[in-house]
Amino acid sequence: MRLVGMMGLGLALASLTAPALADVKAGVDAWQRGDYAAAIKEWRPAAIAGDPDAQFNLAQAYKLGRGLPVDLKQAESWYQKAAAQGHIQAADNYGLILFQNGNRKEALPWIQKSADRGEPRAQYVLGTALFNGDLTEKDWIRAYALMTRASSAGLPQASTTLAQMDQYIPLDQRQKGTALARDLELKAARPQSAAIAAAELPPSQPAMKGPGTSYPPPGQPAPAPVTRPAAPPPARTQAAATPAAPKPMATVATPARSGPWRIQLGAFSEPGRAKALWSSLERNVSGLGGLQPFMVKAGAITKLQAGPFQTKAQAESQCAAVKRSGQACLAVKA
Repeated sequence: MRLVGMMGLGLALASLTAPALADVKAGVDAWQRGDYAAAIKEWRPAAIAGDPDAQFNLAQAYKLGRGLPVDLKQAESWYQKAAAQGHIQAADNYGLILFQNGNRKEALPWIQKSADRGEPRAQYVLGTALFNGDLTEKDWIRAYALMTRASSAGLPQASTTLAQMDQYIPLDQRQKGTALARDLELKAARPQSAAIAAAELPPSQPAMKGPGTSYPPPGQPAPAPVTRPAAPPPARTQAAATPAAPKPMATVATPARSGPWRIQLGAFSEPGRAKALWSSLERNVSGLGGLQPFMVKAGAITKLQAGPFQTKAQAESQCAAVKRSGQACLAVKA
């Protein structure tokens, strides 16, 4: 997801006066200096006058609580105003904040359109809904395809959920989902930024425990506002493949040399990220040093697994140690 610039920017520029452009740019300059109050002062008049970028920026400020108290209803209102004028980033965020504010039925059409454009957060939410049959009919093939695309974009929640889906969706449907994911990638209207997309969701948590289970709403905070010309967002921590330095772990019993169980540590669009994560975890998490890593290809995705274990209980015991380091982990059958 790219949250800088906007589709049809040339047409928008042609229809606005120079002072309006200057107000939006001046507001972003103030925002990037950390002077959020000054940014709001620049954007609010332009937003009231109908400038869609200023409306989107003001919504971001309300969502982040910078220069203003956090107010998701106000953020929703300003996203809606900008979205009604064709502002793509506002439309993406409008659907997600409707969902977050509890208006899931109203949010679904917006989320579907965002997912069709290749927006990873929307693909994550819609994929989970399609898996559970929540607000829409169950479609495990499309659910798997959407979750595969969101995982490829770098969403850790999507990678964890994809591993959970592997436990329930039959192999033939997963294969069809993987093929559909490639089609969706080709049809997406615009490329996505994995780092920004990943920052849009809360820390990784299981989205499903089985068919019919509900899922968490898309989370907080949004990247920085847009400007004319497009400016990059303020520096923020990217969602990385490798976890933060873990705390010392208790010793875990050495697993068996053979067995049908493994642990899954993530799914990545780039095999190098899977290898880098294994290198980091192997050094820092007790018990992993005696395991064999497996790079399991699933279409465009590389799943990082390790093992083997004779029993599920052994795999889950090792997963508990991994999770204490801050890394998602799931026991899976090889």
